[in-house]
Amino acid sequence: MSLYNRRTLLLMAAALGGCGFTPAYAPQGGASRLQNRVLVEELTTSDGYVLVRELETRLGRAQAPAYGLAISLTTEDEGMAITTDNDTTRFDVIGRAKFALRDLATGNVLTSGEVESFTGYSTTGTTVSTLAAEKDARERLMVILSDKITIRLLAFAPTLVQ
Repeated sequence: MSLYNRRTLLLMAAALGGCGFTPAYAPQGGASRLQNRVLVEELTTSDGYVLVRELETRLGRAQAPAYGLAISLTTEDEGMAITTDNDTTRFDVIGRAKFALRDLATGNVLTSGEVESFTGYSTTGTTVSTLAAEKDARERLMVILSDKITIRLLAFAPTLVQ
């Protein structure tokens, strides 16, 4: 059984290589066109700080920026579980990030889009645990949004001129 699985894996790898598939982070991959070349616009909120930090972790901090990434971030809390006493015991944090990648030399917008996701947290513990749960949920949301933005940028990256 394991021999069959190895053969399948090898055939799949050969098929991907034959179709022109290049990993994004390979030396000639699309990510090399963005790595350490994107200047991410600073955001003034704590959520924005985490989002920018996560994007810089994925794309690298711009050494010689060729591109600028503008982001508009909105978040909202939505009560999800309400008791008969009208107390909310669970919240979802919904986040939306609109982004635009522009060429710093020309100012032209190269690509833009919007990503959205949510996370949740419980309010049934103490005040301290509820605040910690909310902070953690917001940080997780920013990680998810940064992953989605990065994926969109990496999908666009092969069209950029080196």
